[in-house]
Amino acid sequence: MLTDTHTHLYSEAFDQDRDQVMSRALAQGVDRFFIPAIDSQTTQAMYELERTYPSHVSLMMGLHPTSVKDDFEAELAHVAAELASRSFCAVGEIGIDLYWDKSTLAYQQEAFRRQIQWAKDYNLPIVIHCRDAFDEIFAILETESGPELRGIFHCFTGTIAQAKRAIEYNMLLGIGGVVTFKNGKIDQFLNEIPLSQIVLETDSPYLAPAPHRGKRNESSYLALIAQRVAEVYGCPVEEIAAATSRNAKNLFE
Repeated sequence: MLTDTHTHLYSEAFDQDRDQVMSRALAQGVDRFFIPAIDSQTTQAMYELERTYPSHVSLMMGLHPTSVKDDFEAELAHVAAELASRSFCAVGEIGIDLYWDKSTLAYQQEAFRRQIQWAKDYNLPIVIHCRDAFDEIFAILETESGPELRGIFHCFTGTIAQAKRAIEYNMLLGIGGVVTFKNGKIDQFLNEIPLSQIVLETDSPYLAPAPHRGKRNESSYLALIAQRVAEVYGCPVEEIAAATSRNAKNLFE
């Protein structure tokens, strides 16, 4: 069985065929789906997804860095209230994104740091969104590091040196569609990373793997990602599925 550690199944991109998308994923052996939050506008859609698929779906709570705007204090208050009201599997996705907007860096740093502290308070892992911001994220992880800090570097696309540093902070590497891209680069060194340090993800509806690159991604395509990872490691895909699902279970449960 495969585990999709990062999929936005509540996205409007699936409003017309969500049940079929889920059926295709289950048919491909994907039976666990970990769902990252974005902001207060998506909370109810997440809860509805959980009500529909309670035995397959687990929810995170957090404020995505691209949703960190002038009103971020109100958004953080929403995250805090939700964390206090029920259980979640992680605080995520949180982090820093300097690709879309560098002007909010100070806000993003504050939101990231505060949500890491909440994760520690609730003994939850974090799921990190990092885009053009490895140095900024590592700086905060350095100040927050400790035995209770753990999580996933979602959609890891860095270098081998950045991968090893992320692992030093007790982070697993989230491997998605980029591993299937001809210019993705991570396939060149991934087999230097122990299997115990990676999990699989789609980030659907984004970042579809080859041969679907540029189209809507969905969780059934996790099988394609697993197959490519198996090729990189030179082992059976069943071994990849078992190891990465075990890693996800150990982290989230």
